[in-house]
Amino acid sequence: MELADIRREYTKGGLRRKDLKADPIDQFNLWLEQAVEAGLTDPTAMTVATVDENGMPFQRIVLLKNVDKNGFVFYTNLGSRKAQQLEHNSNISLHFPWHPLERQVHITGVAEKLTAVENMKYFTSRPKESQLAAIASKQSSRISARGVLEGKFLELKQKFAKGEIPVPTFWGGFRVNPQSIEFWQGGEHRLHDRFLFSQHDGSWDIDRLAP
Repeated sequence: MELADIRREYTKGGLRRKDLKADPIDQFNLWLEQAVEAGLTDPTAMTVATVDENGMPFQRIVLLKNVDKNGFVFYTNLGSRKAQQLEHNSNISLHFPWHPLERQVHITGVAEKLTAVENMKYFTSRPKESQLAAIASKQSSRISARGVLEGKFLELKQKFAKGEIPVPTFWGGFRVNPQSIEFWQGGEHRLHDRFLFSQHDGSWDIDRLAP
């Protein structure tokens, strides 16, 4: 198998300036809605990139849980690698790879912690098993075997069998305030369409980028 020979043509159609909404959040919501309607697997899955104190980048897949004019929201264990890295450097990058639609969205911005009220509102809306898993797993820490994790989960399941599960202090969300949002649409002959929204003084500038 020759990796260099793996390629395909992009035939879904182009993206023109006149097709874009003036606000990139509105444009993102339109594309997200179309991804959901197209039946894409995990349309809210995004790559989240952060850097450690030595400047080493790290990526992982996280689910988007909300988006509005204030930014993009996700939740995590506050002791996790991403949360610790954001504590040191709040700069962050998000990437949505909607391959079947021949689209990508790339976001750069700054992450800020959500309030305790926002965390509680979302945590209590989760399935009980998900709440228990959030408490059972000390995310990114080393464990000797999967059985340790499963044992802790069962212990907590019995403990909270009849009561409400409290929001753990080590769990919460982040809101990414976007500074730039790029929309990428595949094009024939590798002539892809790219439009970059950049925020300046509260408004958005739009530039076409070469593919």
